This record gives sequence, C-alpha cells and structure tokens, in this order.
Amino acid sequence: MTEGTEPGEPDGPTVDAALGRRLKALACTAPVHDLDARKGRLDWVDASAYQMSEIALTIIDQVTIRMDFDRGADHEEVLRRSLPFVAAQAPDRPREEHLRVAKWVMDNLINVGTQDRGFAATYGTFDADGRYERRTWPFKLLVESFSTEGEIYLRSTDEAINVLVGALDTDVESAQEATETKLANLVRRGRLSDAQLAAEAARWRTVQYADQLRRLLDATRRDVRSVDWLNEVPDLVEDALAHIAARHRAETAILTNITQARDESESSARKRQAASLITIVRDCMQRHGQLQARLLLAGKTFRAEQDRQEFSAPARRVMIDLFGQLLTPTLSLSVADAARVTTAFFGKGTGLWVRGAPRLVDVIYMLLAPPADRDDLGEAVPEPDLIPAADPAVFSEEQWAAIDQLLALGPVPRRLSGLLAEARQTDPELPQLVGLRVLHLLDPGITTALRQGDESILLAVDDGAVLSDEEFGGADLLVGLVALDTGRHATDRAPTGEDTRDERGEVVA
Repeated sequence: MTEGTEPGEPDGPTVDAALGRRLKALACTAPVHDLDARKGRLDWVDASAYQMSEIALTIIDQVTIRMDFDRGADHEEVLRRSLPFVAAQAPDRPREEHLRVAKWVMDNLINVGTQDRGFAATYGTFDADGRYERRTWPFKLLVESFSTEGEIYLRSTDEAINVLVGALDTDVESAQEATETKLANLVRRGRLSDAQLAAEAARWRTVQYADQLRRLLDATRRDVRSVDWLNEVPDLVEDALAHIAARHRAETAILTNITQARDESESSARKRQAASLITIVRDCMQRHGQLQARLLLAGKTFRAEQDRQEFSAPARRVMIDLFGQLLTPTLSLSVADAARVTTAFFGKGTGLWVRGAPRLVDVIYMLLAPPADRDDLGEAVPEPDLIPAADPAVFSEEQWAAIDQLLALGPVPRRLSGLLAEARQTDPELPQLVGLRVLHLLDPGITTALRQGDESILLAVDDGAVLSDEEFGGADLLVGLVALDTGRHATDRAPTGEDTRDERGEVVA
C-alpha cells in the first residue's frame, strides 16, 4: 500500500464460521441469567436474598455428578443435596421456603410448562451466497427420562455441562486431556484447592463422554440404520478405549501424588482437601470402568439390535401432527390459500366410508347359511365350587389350657372377680374366656354330666353379690366344684332307657 492511499471497503460481510458457535454458547447461559431477572416477580417469597444463577449451577452440578450410564439423578436427591447451598444464602428463612426456591429453579431449568420443555435461541448466519439469514437453535439444560422400571430421573445435557464447567463449544477429548494435564501439575505444585476444581471438571467431561455413547446406543435401539456402524462407531469405540487407558494411567499417578501429599502434610485443612480430591479421582476411575464395560458391549448391542429389527414387523405409518404440521402453518396463510388446505383436509378426513363389496361366493354362503340356534335366556351360568371358609379360632390352645388349670378348683368355691383378676395377670385376653366359661356354668347340663359318668361339675350361682371389675359388670357369681352321685343315678335308671318319674310325676334323669 502506498502512502496516502485508504484501505478499500470490503465487498461483503466477513463470514465467520465460529460466530454461530459462539452465539450458541452464549445462548446456553441465557436461561441461567434469566432466573435472576425473573425472581422479583415471585409473589410467594422475597427472592432478593437468593442468587438464582448460583443455585442453578449447583443443581446442574448435582445432576451431572449423580447420573451414570444407565440411570440419571433422582429429583428428591438433587433437591436434598442442593438444599444446604440454598439455606446458606438465607439462613433466617424457613426450610420450606428453601425447598420451594430450589424446586422453582429446577423446574425452570427443565422448562416445565412448555410443550417440548426446551429453550430456543435466534441467531444470524450467512449462507453459501453470503446472504444473512436468521435461524432458531433449540436446546435443553435438564431433561427428564424414564427408566426401564418406569421411574422418572434427570439428566444434564451437553449444553448444561458446558455451561457448568465454563468450556463452551469444546471437544470432549481435548478438554479431557487439558484437564488431566492441569490436574497433575497442580497436585505436584501442592495447590490442592485448584486441583479439586480441575478434578471436578475432569469428572464432568467423563460424564459427558459417556452420555454421548449412551445416546448413540439409544439411537441404535430405535433404528440401526440411523447410526454408521461401518466406520464412525468402530472408530469412536477404538478411540474411546485408548482414551480410557490413557486416563487410567494418568489418574493412577495422580492418586499416588495426592496420597503422598496428604500423608506428608501437617495441616488438618490440607489433609481434608487431599481426602476430598482422592474421592473425586476415585469416582473418575470408577466411571471410566463403567464406560469401558459399555464400550466392550457396544458391538454385541449392535448385532442384537440388527437381528431384532431385521425380523420385526414393518414400521407403522408416521401420523401427522395436526397442531404443529397443519393448524399452525394454516393460520399464517391467507383466507384463499387456507381454504384450499381445509377443503382438501375435510374432504379426505371426513364423510361416509363405504365398505368394499365382498366376493359373490361369500355373499351366497352368508345367505344360505342356516340361522344359529339361540337360547332366549342365554348360556347357563356355572355354579362356582366354593369351599366354606374355616372359622378361625378366637383363643389359642395355650389359652384354653390356662383356663382349664385356673378352673381346676378345690372344695372351696371362688368369686368370679378373683378368677378375672388372676387371669388378667397371666394374659390380658384370658378374662374374656373366663367370662364365657363362667356364664356357660349357669346352665351346666347336670343331666348330661350324670349320663356321661362325670364325678364333678363346675357350677356358677348368683348369690346377690355385685361384680366389681374394671372390664366386666353384673353379678359376682359364686363358682364352685360340685360332686355328682353317679352311683345312685346308675341304679335308679330304667332298664328300657325311658325317663323315670318320682312320686310328684317329675322326670328324674
């Protein structure tokens, strides 16, 4: 460029391929910042004491840590883990308010109340001809999924993990490598506080890598043709296994250095930091083991799904979404254009449906077939074979034996009150049985006892005394053992078995 010349104006806008990625990364943080912007509209709480964005990142952190390959995080467990952080911001508020604030933040991260429970961001980009056009990018932060047992759990998306670790639009493998290198250097230099943050970031990246593999296998289970199992997936599995092997070696060395730093330190706070860091690194190693097991089963999953889908029934025709694919676009049309759409829809979707004519031979067979005999009353209802239910015993055999021992009286009669008191000391339920047995003694069946040859019989007599008991009332019967003269009864009986009458004409047993 010569002196005095001005740089020329560009012919068109500069097309930056990274602009769209940066705008998407910026849009991921919008729902988190929007929480603090809308907290003043809450009429059930004074939300000025709460930092909603910090609570949102804490909830995303808890969901990310607690989800694994097969399951996600439980709603109640995430709220319980996040509650101490919420309570620390407003310690003078009640626990019910802390729980409600945490649940409000979680519902907004899930975007409860919308149709697809997702967010959308509008950004601009340039097409191949250099024309500027606006696009809508849908994304989610927390999603609800169902387990095989029908339980609902939470999962954090890639966008949520990127917002959490502050590494927006980065490659999983490169981020993992950088985090591991940073973690090893921090441990060697003794900066355990920074090393703990790096270790947590490494764990988040491991969870994100496993979630990508899970989505790939889920897509295979839905349609094996939608996933490239010829080149893409085998390369991914091979790279992932090499990644796990490298991470295992690095984390083993890091764990050795952390353990040595913990043992050599004299500060209790430093020992606690080292112990917490050891827990995080061990959790990373456990997650690597789970990911390795899934990678080894990926080929088996592909072959099983290929066999299942190859011999399954033909797929059903995709149904039309009347609201999203027909009604919403039609409302944006003019009356003339909408009339053609509605006319075609109602012409195809309504009206009479004439059944196809059957074959002539089928009609002849139907007309010549004799009518089937029908019973006016219908078929007989079979009588069920019911087994009478057994009457359960109210009192056990041990209780009956105890009552027999209690009523084994001597020549001296006893009061009912005394028998009830003694029975109550043995078993609280025995007084009921004592009362039944004594009431039965009012009509003891002396004739039957004489015929059976009994030598004695219990007898209860009302002598006018009033029963004084905490559970029963009435007469305090006099219970005694009465001897029977069985010898006289056997001599006086008639040989024919008929009743014998005394001099007054009364029957003698």
